[in-house]
Amino acid sequence: MHAGANLYHDLAYVFVAAVLGGLAARALRQPLILGYVVAGILIGPFTPGPTLADTHALEVLAEIGVILLMYSIGIEFHPRDLLEVKWVAVGGGALGIILSICLGLALAYGLDWSLPQGFAVGAIVSVASTMVLSRLLIDRGELLSAHGKVMIGITLFEDVAVVILTVLMPSLSAPSGDRFLDLGKSLGKALLLLIPIGFLAVRFVPRFLAKVAGMKSKELFVLVSVALGFATAYLTEALGLSLALGAFLAGMLISGSDYAHEILSQLLPLRDIFVALFFVTVGALVNPRVLLSHPGLLLILIALIVVGKFVIWTSIVRLFHFDWKTAVLVGVGLTQIGEFSYVLVQEAKNAQLVPETIYNATLMASLISILINSLLVRAVGNRLSNSAQKVT
Repeated sequence: MHAGANLYHDLAYVFVAAVLGGLAARALRQPLILGYVVAGILIGPFTPGPTLADTHALEVLAEIGVILLMYSIGIEFHPRDLLEVKWVAVGGGALGIILSICLGLALAYGLDWSLPQGFAVGAIVSVASTMVLSRLLIDRGELLSAHGKVMIGITLFEDVAVVILTVLMPSLSAPSGDRFLDLGKSLGKALLLLIPIGFLAVRFVPRFLAKVAGMKSKELFVLVSVALGFATAYLTEALGLSLALGAFLAGMLISGSDYAHEILSQLLPLRDIFVALFFVTVGALVNPRVLLSHPGLLLILIALIVVGKFVIWTSIVRLFHFDWKTAVLVGVGLTQIGEFSYVLVQEAKNAQLVPETIYNATLMASLISILINSLLVRAVGNRLSNSAQKVT
């Protein structure tokens, strides 16, 4: 079977699995993400039954879901929404990553690991998935709530921090001044990108969209809108930043225009299709056998992600003078790891900081943390909402 046929075969499996998983999740009154991920496990290479032929090709396609989701979120967010939480996003985000790394170092001391290995594990668990979190917030209609703005602000900061952590990771095993020089270059290139993006947001994009809209071609208008998102995402990745961050910035470019709502309405169906593809693919990458082969290590990682990060983020948000309800909701929302943790654990593995056991356990812990996170966000959010209604 040639490569093209394999891809069609895999896409058929993925979308049928997504439908069945989504229907099962809806019947059980659970988030659709749960159904997608579990469906992915069932068609993955590590479980019996129907199996995907080429998960790598699907991973590439799944990135489209990341771009479209973050692009649509950027359109819904106005710059003033992020400015409201800038201090907790930047200052709190940095503090949260540092404290998570400290947890990893403490774990290294307790388990007699090396300090670089503890640093790597702490960095890996410090980064929550903007993709997973934003999908949950959208499903609950809480994207622009107080806790939603704080969480998105923090995870966007973490997306930027991944650049620094990715460059630092190899230097832990082989310290070199060149590594830090590379870090400075990456950050400098990022600034060179962000400055012209800000200029374009004010001067060029609104006028350009107005001219395209004046042509009265719905097809061309949608095409231009999608091109803006993908082109900006590509530029950020080329300069060492994440696709997700670039897509979000592209969305914010047009969030203040008169055509933002129209663009968003056209993107939503396409976005939801590729988001389903993303989460099914994530499930397919997980090896359930890790549960049996290294249960102790897996439980430790899950405890760091769920319990440790909940304590850290709840405390940090309270430190920035938010009320307890917002702090708890943010703490619960950030108790997961996702796509950027995969990037960091791969870097750590390549630098020989973590063995294969920790690599596989991290992937499994990511899945379990997403499942736990989905249930916690739903349960805690409903409980706090009901409590508030009783008080009023």
